Amino acid sequence: MRRREFITILGGAAASWPLAARAQQVEKVPRIGYLSPGSASPGPLAYHDEFQRGLRELGYVQGRNIVIEYRFAEGKFDRLDQLAAELVRLNVDIIVSVVTQASLAAKNATSTIPIVIVSVGDPVGAGLVASLARPGANVTGTSAMTIEVIGKSLALLKEIVPTASPMAVLWNPDNVTYQSQILQETKMAAGKLGVELQTFGVRAPDEFDRTFAAITSVRAASLLVLPDPLFSAYTARIVNLAGKSRLPAMYGLREDAAAGGLLAYGPKYADLYRRAASYVDRILRGARPADLPVELPTRFEFVINIKTAKTLGLIIPPGILAIADEVIE
Repeated sequence: MRRREFITILGGAAASWPLAARAQQVEKVPRIGYLSPGSASPGPLAYHDEFQRGLRELGYVQGRNIVIEYRFAEGKFDRLDQLAAELVRLNVDIIVSVVTQASLAAKNATSTIPIVIVSVGDPVGAGLVASLARPGANVTGTSAMTIEVIGKSLALLKEIVPTASPMAVLWNPDNVTYQSQILQETKMAAGKLGVELQTFGVRAPDEFDRTFAAITSVRAASLLVLPDPLFSAYTARIVNLAGKSRLPAMYGLREDAAAGGLLAYGPKYADLYRRAASYVDRILRGARPADLPVELPTRFEFVINIKTAKTLGLIIPPGILAIADEVIE
């Protein structure tokens, strides 16, 4: 081969190397870690489908141009640290973490992989972000504002049930940070409304029967069920026990009222999960989590189950019915 021909071939091959490298980079399929204290099974908190729907709307299809590595703790909060570490070892491009405790586990596991939090009650108070406007570090996402929402939940319940005191509060001590935050806010709101609270911690489903027996024994007049993955997994059971105890109850999810609970008030959670997909998209396109403000919910749902109200002998004031987003007959 002549020297000139050899140089031409070599030069052409060298010129093609960067193009091949760029093509490989473009073809690289992003891998997203999804960390949740909940379950993969269908249920009130199975909003990972909404997250995937949000991704599809942005052009990402699971198994085609994006891979999602799901890790569910099945209600066992002590597994979250281990599951977060697994996702870090997989070297995922982004971790999507659902609610406070999972988000703290993700943050403790990595300071470099971007983290998109979903439906966290109080991201600043939990120490996940420096501020909502400028999160800083590697964390951003959506907040459920449930810490602020709880005051209105209490006020609505008291307006419908003026004799709501003493009020039993169902909470999960294993969901340490979030439940401690929201319980403190609940106590402050109750103090302003003149409502006496009696708290009952439940860590596992086999404690429900015993707990409701204790609630009945103290003659509680109403019930507030704080939002929690454990309680969402056993909505029907809690609603049934509240009904047997003839307790007017306020819940945090529309699905709770649909299952027979008297009232539900809270953000429209499906929106928050779909919005999380937009954060994933922006970060994959080069945005830094530190520069993406945390988004607050824009839509809330107040749902009343009239059938349950009649069973309990309650008359819902017309003014309260007028502000309900949904009335279940």
